[in-house]
Amino acid sequence: MKKPFLMLAGLALLFASCKENQYINEAEASSEIMITDAADNNTLEEYSPENENQESYAEIEENKFENPKTKPLSTFSIDVDNASYTNIRRFINNGQEIPKDAVRLEEMMNYFAYTYPQPKDQHPFSINTEYSECPWNSEHKLVKIGLQGKKIETDNLPASNIVFLVDVSGSMSDENKLPLLKESMKVLVKELRPEDKVSIVVYAGAAGMVLPPTPGDEKSKIMNAFDELNAGGSTAGGEGLELAYNIAEENFIKGGNNRIVLATDGDFNVGASSDKEMENLIEKKRKSGIFLTCLGYGMGNYKDSKMETLADKGNGNYAYIDNMQEANRFLGKEFKGSMFAIAKDVKIQIEFNPKYVQSYRLIGYENRKLNDEDFKNDAVDSGELGSGHTVTALYEIIPTGVESNYTPSKLKYTSNETASTSNSDELATIKFRYKKPDGEKSIEMVQVIPNASKSLKATSPDFKFASSVAWFGMKLRDSKYIENKEIEDIVSLAKEGLDNDSEGYKAEFIRLAKSAKI
Repeated sequence: MKKPFLMLAGLALLFASCKENQYINEAEASSEIMITDAADNNTLEEYSPENENQESYAEIEENKFENPKTKPLSTFSIDVDNASYTNIRRFINNGQEIPKDAVRLEEMMNYFAYTYPQPKDQHPFSINTEYSECPWNSEHKLVKIGLQGKKIETDNLPASNIVFLVDVSGSMSDENKLPLLKESMKVLVKELRPEDKVSIVVYAGAAGMVLPPTPGDEKSKIMNAFDELNAGGSTAGGEGLELAYNIAEENFIKGGNNRIVLATDGDFNVGASSDKEMENLIEKKRKSGIFLTCLGYGMGNYKDSKMETLADKGNGNYAYIDNMQEANRFLGKEFKGSMFAIAKDVKIQIEFNPKYVQSYRLIGYENRKLNDEDFKNDAVDSGELGSGHTVTALYEIIPTGVESNYTPSKLKYTSNETASTSNSDELATIKFRYKKPDGEKSIEMVQVIPNASKSLKATSPDFKFASSVAWFGMKLRDSKYIENKEIEDIVSLAKEGLDNDSEGYKAEFIRLAKSAKI
């Protein structure tokens, strides 16, 4: 890694030790460090087109069927991210082949709005289940679990302390990166209130602050700070993260929404900190009550796997902004809910009744699975749920007595008989644990799923649409677990579930499914 020239080093040290009364002077200086000095070829590494087509995705090993006699429990963390879906949409709209590991089924399902009822008790979310036929395997069944977060009206949301951490390195110069980022951030700025505070930190060869904490009603000042950003230099993401957390801590609002919003293509290959060091920093800082939201931009060298990891470690969420339509949806309409957590460390554990369930399989959530013993361990981090958010999960069930290629043959020396139980009408018991946003002790909820299957035709539009999205995602992944791979049948089911779609996102999904290169 090449050493920055002396002025950069001096400024970086100055920024790292900044005090509130020095913010404005440092903001003026920071605009200088983001511009690469073309005359000095020994300073910062320039972004090169040679780095194109180097997108990275974490490998996903699809969940297999489990026998409830030998593995009675299934445990996982919720996931409200939806970056995978918008990234897939980008590939389809560009007529490109979709990388298999870019497809995360839970993020596809959770992109869409569902009509689950608001909670009516003291808990911050309602629990909703549905049991029916599996559309891609006619002999199988499907369980849908839906959570609906309590919606808090904007006027009642607590004040926000937001630190934007913006990547202005050379790799961000493309039109669908920094230019789109700057325009999309203006969508969010319009939603700010006078009681909200905003700071902007940038990083490239060094990190610096370009906007000190500013009230949300000074919109022109905030937007001008974004407009003046320019791309150039290598990426020192770890240094920027540390500075952003320091500023967030100095301006911490007790009982408020304290959050860092990291906007980048995720390419942290050059910098003072390793990936592991950044992850450790984020894990440490999340205990202070500061959440992390990651916004992904661009293509070619997009580092999806890194973005997802950072958001997960930071008690936060992750979205991919592929165009201004998505900026308006996520940053304009949904971000207020995303920004205010009503529950954190939300875990789900389900126990299936072997009297009715021969085997079960969780659809998606591969990188959110937890050890069964982690369910009651409050030290284990899990996902957060924002105001008004929904979470949907599906389990595929092989009922007892059904011959299936996905289960082993009858055993010679071990009985396949299931002992009778008094809970004869229960398909499964599902447990949830969550913490209040400022709490450290979990609260547990329990609900029984009755063994009462309905026909697919009689299911809710939510069931039909969510299962069609999962079905399409499995087809994109060329899953070995789907018998029916006809795209016409997927589209037909999605059309039956076309409800609660005032913005047209579900209709857009149908168009994408028809046009995908698979």
